[in-house]
Amino acid sequence: MKKIIFIISLLGMLVSCERFLDKTPYDSVGTSTDLVSSDAIALVNAAYQPLQWPKLYNMRIWSTDVVAGESSVGAGGGTDGIETVQLSNFTADPSNAAATDVWRANPGILRANLALDVLPRTEMDADLRTRLMAECYFLRAHYHFILVRFFGDIPLRTKPLFATDELNIARTPKEKVYEQIISDCEEAIKGLPYKAQYSSSDLGRACREAAECMLAKVYLTLGVNYGEVVNLCKDIEDQGYDLSKMAYADNWYNPETGKLNQNGPESLFEIQYTGDPAASTNWLSDNDNQSQWLNCFMAPRNSNFVGGGGYGWQHVSQHFVDAYEPGDLRKDVTIFYDGCPDFDGKEYDPEWSTTGYNVRKWCVPVSVCDKVDNCPANIVVYRFADVLLMKAEALNEQGLTDDARIPLNKVRQRAGLSDIPAGKTKAEMKEIIIHERRMELAFEGHRWFDMIRIDGGDYAVKFLHSIGKKNATKDRLLYPVPQVERDANPLFEQNPGY
Repeated sequence: MKKIIFIISLLGMLVSCERFLDKTPYDSVGTSTDLVSSDAIALVNAAYQPLQWPKLYNMRIWSTDVVAGESSVGAGGGTDGIETVQLSNFTADPSNAAATDVWRANPGILRANLALDVLPRTEMDADLRTRLMAECYFLRAHYHFILVRFFGDIPLRTKPLFATDELNIARTPKEKVYEQIISDCEEAIKGLPYKAQYSSSDLGRACREAAECMLAKVYLTLGVNYGEVVNLCKDIEDQGYDLSKMAYADNWYNPETGKLNQNGPESLFEIQYTGDPAASTNWLSDNDNQSQWLNCFMAPRNSNFVGGGGYGWQHVSQHFVDAYEPGDLRKDVTIFYDGCPDFDGKEYDPEWSTTGYNVRKWCVPVSVCDKVDNCPANIVVYRFADVLLMKAEALNEQGLTDDARIPLNKVRQRAGLSDIPAGKTKAEMKEIIIHERRMELAFEGHRWFDMIRIDGGDYAVKFLHSIGKKNATKDRLLYPVPQVERDANPLFEQNPGY
């Protein structure tokens, strides 16, 4: 499918697919319920839908780049985005709205659990059942991976939640959560097809490469199994991915081709959007919206570069801009700056930003979507360049520093940069790889999670202090457990530092 049509409402209580809604409430699927394959597909599709929410990729994930210090909020000033300002200044408290949004963006876990419970007793093709269950393992792992990195210990559920179940459970130690994530990734890898094996109508579903990429990232986060990281990355590369044949700009809107590329050749997994404004009555509040927000949020404020005019979030920091090497071709794709190439025939004015810079990477011209609520651009989560950089990191951690140059230089060559020469020390190569990840994956929601995993968070604190964020401490690298959730569940303990 070009787009997965996500079909869910009421926080996971009902599937709003006409056929399924007519058959059974979403929280009442039992052993006596007769289901067929179309119902099962609808149930699995529902587990994808929370990925689209503003509580995750449509706002809170990309706002971590502000927290990481790569940009400032910008936007309308005053209290606009105050919750992100507080997080980025490391002054947030347990009432922080962004932390509450992320904590509550977990219905996808419950939906995946329900599907995994129902699928084994659904009358359907066995191969299809295997694939659908693998998709649910992937999604459950992905949701848990997001939450554990934001909060550390989290409540872990691997069974459907019904009305008679105990609602209040304690947070599970993060070590146990990671064990479950790894197990789910392994199950997903066993059951998912490679991306090339999907028909065009199913393109966009979780594929084996995406599960392998996530598992590699989990291992790097934990600082373990570097040899297996290399093997996982190699298997992805062996499927024919070749960065030299993939344009950097083709991961988003490419002005040279005039095309918005969806699920392109470099992509392993994307959040799918249709751009259908009829899917939402209020795009600012509805979770079932089908418009990607990054386009309007990040475009220069009132520039009219994009539909809705542009809200001007993420004023890019000078220290990030200064990190570009001369001749880096990614700069013109990633940011707006004084004298940069025109956007859809329009000149950028640095006065639109308090720093003189805005994020360009996600912007789509009015000719493609002319309103706030009709942007069909997908959000790329995992892509091949990330795989190459993870492979380089894992090789270097094993002491194979010269070997690490090979995947690293493939990324640099596409960026128009010279190769890293042989003879670097392991420590020197580590810094080079960190820098390359920063520039290659800029404003894609990776930087914060990279910062807090490297050297157990010491890298994050050192970097943040170097850019003047003296309030940053290791305790503050986790978000606070929302007070409203602690009030509802006395078993939830607060993270240290809050």
